[in-house]
Amino acid sequence: MNEEHIPVLLKETLFHLDLKPGNLIIDATVGRGGHALGILKAIGPKGRLLGLDKDITALKSVEKNLENFSENVVLAKGDFTNVAELARSILGFKRVDGVLMDLGLSSPQLDQAERGFSYRFDAPIDMRMDRDQKLSAYDVVNEYSKEELASILKTYGEERWASRIASFIVEERKRGPIKTTFELVEIIKAAIPASARRRGGHPAKQSFQAIRIEVNGELKALSEGLKGASEILNLGGRLVVITYHSLEDRIVKEFFKKMSFRCSCSSRAPICTCGKEPVFKILTKKPVKPEEEEILTNPRSKSAKLRAAIKIGEV
Repeated sequence: MNEEHIPVLLKETLFHLDLKPGNLIIDATVGRGGHALGILKAIGPKGRLLGLDKDITALKSVEKNLENFSENVVLAKGDFTNVAELARSILGFKRVDGVLMDLGLSSPQLDQAERGFSYRFDAPIDMRMDRDQKLSAYDVVNEYSKEELASILKTYGEERWASRIASFIVEERKRGPIKTTFELVEIIKAAIPASARRRGGHPAKQSFQAIRIEVNGELKALSEGLKGASEILNLGGRLVVITYHSLEDRIVKEFFKKMSFRCSCSSRAPICTCGKEPVFKILTKKPVKPEEEEILTNPRSKSAKLRAAIKIGEV
């Protein structure tokens, strides 16, 4: 394992997965294998882990990082969107004892300029986690309508200046396509009033987040993944999800809340007719956040929130 790689909330993740020797676990966003390594050490020589990632570069890297556990690991291209389908197609993983979803971008994705994820490097606008998919950030920026762009920036980036930024993008691309991250950064900066740019973090942060979410269909994938995980978990199995922004956290929170309620009947109904039983018991009343020491060691962990639940009923 590359010593520079620091998995976020590792101790807390292992605790809430409540790992036992011989467990079957799915790491639905295996990345560079930081969490996977900790899991494999805990489940022992008879345990097995299925690691998923839709970034083929990440899979090649993690295969090397986990080579000492090669007999206990199955790696497959995919992610939490189709976690249930993938698990059922692989011998021994139709039902599992735990599922982990760490929704953060891996350091290589952020730090490799050519991937086009970061506003810190000048590179072609790309942002595809799966390089085989057609839609890229270039297509979003240059082909979406002003209304579509504004909606994405507002909904996925919670960007106050969404409409103004969208207008500036549309005006600029009349002179030619917007090709690089730095070109996009300059357009965003120009659209945001100077007084607003002086507050908070980088002015392009929220817009880049929004475009990345659109390109990779992240929020829809998360909703599908949560459903899939709930289907393949054994009773007593744990679902642990680490999010990095409020939209993701809200989806996880609401999913756990919905799946932990017994009755879905109207409050006006005299008796329960739905017969619904809870699927999950929530283990984290409030999201678990990194301790100060971890944030100092790994600043990218600052926005992380972990939520966990145990399966107590069938879907």
